Amino acid sequence: MASEIERKFLVDTAKWKPVADGTLYRQGYLSTHPERTVRVRIEGDQARLTLKGQTRGISRTEIEFDMPLADAQLALAELCEQPIIEKRRHKEEHHGKQWEIDVFLGDNLGLVLAEVELASEDEVVEVPAWASEEVSQDPRYYNSYLVARPFRTWVPASGAV
Repeated sequence: MASEIERKFLVDTAKWKPVADGTLYRQGYLSTHPERTVRVRIEGDQARLTLKGQTRGISRTEIEFDMPLADAQLALAELCEQPIIEKRRHKEEHHGKQWEIDVFLGDNLGLVLAEVELASEDEVVEVPAWASEEVSQDPRYYNSYLVARPFRTWVPASGAV
């Protein structure tokens, strides 16, 4: 069974700056049910359909399929919940691990998240200095949550998001 195990962190943008343009991601959700999500994603000129199960700890079932780019574009425009998620993804290696840093655009402008995939939930990982608060188990930072409640609508409590 395919699974995804990842940790997610807010990024301190005073300590991290992109070194390149990154890759544009556009993604939308056909289903955002808490027990499963169905996502359409365009990454550059490639498209995928992804099925994800309910998160347990920092793990969940994940199954992905390639799909024609034209079908993905149609699904994002006509079938997916709105607004779609737009972000630029940057990849950086840190202590032997590939980190993905997402700089959100549109309704989620201002949000910058980093994630790292792990082989097991108890794998020890060296966290970069630019990674601040861990939000792995905070559902507000799931992309499927950001569709219904974009980052720009969040009201900070005591100066924190």
